Amino acid sequence: MQQITIDEVKQRLDGGEDLILIDVREPHENAEFNIGGALLPLGDIRAMAIDQIESLKDKEVICYCRSGNRSGQACQLLESYGFSNTKNLVGGMLAWREKF
Repeated sequence: MQQITIDEVKQRLDGGEDLILIDVREPHENAEFNIGGALLPLGDIRAMAIDQIESLKDKEVICYCRSGNRSGQACQLLESYGFSNTKNLVGGMLAWREKF
């Protein structure tokens, strides 16, 4: 698992890059504030309910959560399921909302 900063993700999004973002928070957190990621709560990843993203195993997948802890766990789990390029958004949505 690699780390990626909020500045790098924001710059890439603002540049029009099509990023694969996975929001591993709970639905109520996602509804409150979201940067456009697909919702796949950490509990679902733990339950191996990753069929909807199976095709992304060889692509860059950026996971985010509230603070960066759950998304780090999600990246590790995804790697154990064969994902080869996961990145954890450092600081999560707390840092994002504070800066942007």
